[in-house]
Amino acid sequence: MAKYNVLILGSGGREHALAWSLSRSPLLSKLFISPGNPGTAAHGVNVELKPAVTSTSGSESAGVGDKDTGPDAWFEAVAAFIREKNIDLTVVGPEQPLVDGITDYLETHGCKVFGPSKAAARLEGSKTFAKWLMHKYQIPTAQSVEFSGETVLDDLEGWLSVENDNWPVVIKADGLAAGKGVFISRNRAESLDHLRRIREDKTLRKAAKRVIVEEFMEGEEASVFAITDGRNARLLLSAQDHKRIGEGDTGLNTGGMGAYAPAPVMDERMLQLVEDTILYPTLGAMQLEGHAYRGVLYLGLMVTEEGPKVVEYNCRFGDPECQALLPAMKSDLLEVMLATVNFELEKTLVEMSDEHFCCVVMASGGYPEAYAKGMEISGIDTVSEDALVFHSGTRLEDGKLLTSGGRVLSVVAKGPDLRSAIDGCYREVEKITFDNACYRRDIGAKGLKRL
Repeated sequence: MAKYNVLILGSGGREHALAWSLSRSPLLSKLFISPGNPGTAAHGVNVELKPAVTSTSGSESAGVGDKDTGPDAWFEAVAAFIREKNIDLTVVGPEQPLVDGITDYLETHGCKVFGPSKAAARLEGSKTFAKWLMHKYQIPTAQSVEFSGETVLDDLEGWLSVENDNWPVVIKADGLAAGKGVFISRNRAESLDHLRRIREDKTLRKAAKRVIVEEFMEGEEASVFAITDGRNARLLLSAQDHKRIGEGDTGLNTGGMGAYAPAPVMDERMLQLVEDTILYPTLGAMQLEGHAYRGVLYLGLMVTEEGPKVVEYNCRFGDPECQALLPAMKSDLLEVMLATVNFELEKTLVEMSDEHFCCVVMASGGYPEAYAKGMEISGIDTVSEDALVFHSGTRLEDGKLLTSGGRVLSVVAKGPDLRSAIDGCYREVEKITFDNACYRRDIGAKGLKRL
């Protein structure tokens, strides 16, 4: 049996889940994670590839790219490591390096990469491109108005102040903003406040060189994930993320405070509709545009009375959805990824568990705004063997595990039904402590209502 050396890029809970899943493969020889975290070190070797600093997207799971030297310098450091360690497959976790073109760069150097090209990653990197594609190929989505140019924010303010009378609306910055570039404005005053936030935040301002204003879609959100080689696709489970910091979906947007899978709103009929009207039409559209999509395609959806519609595309596994999805995967993830990059997915089956999975994110108090770091974490060693703890914002210092980020840990549990998965997850969460820890206590509540 052939054995493969694998490199994972990233440092968050998603990358810890990827490391955990890939480390279980009999096809794996050696696993490296860059830069990794204390959790990933249990499954492979963490390596710091210079130059590597925080991603310009602000993603907690980045550690990729360099604002001073540019991404190409970091890409070359990655390529040099791949040559040195005879890496057979590189798995890109976060979105920023994909949008920056790391797949193209590494492939020109003879490296195999699980992740879309720069042109294909525009599905996430540019909301205006994604919206244009959906409208052109009649993929169900919300109607929208686009603003661009040197005076984009002033033009948008004038339109919101005078011309628009259809509230609520959804304001979306075109570029990457760590999941925080979308605002639901219920009235004119709220929209102007959201516009003020965009102006005052450097990351948001950079992402808002173009802005889309969409009609507000009524319904329930869900996510569907597929692995694709450009022509063939294999659906994973559906999931439902919880973006807001507060229970009942209140407060500021975050990178994600928890998820569960599968989502009851996505029954078999709805999944078939997604496959027929969204997934394969999107893959076909990308082929026709000359940018075949390979890797994970994340479909962020709104289930409306008219059927599922696209809210957004993402070009990678979601975080924290990944932490709930990969434990549900009965197939060998490395085998599936290799089939994807070798255009052999047509011959590969992907089998998912029929159990339910719940993921709760434990965060630092104050997140997503200012928060303290360096709090000692205890209790992980008391968590049940049937549960999983994935690290996001942690670090080791003098033998102690400390907090080092906004989202600190993801706790995952499974059960034969959603209720037991949720209850089991919260039992494990209560075993872990650190000062000012916060987490939502209503992860999965929407799913329970549907049941």
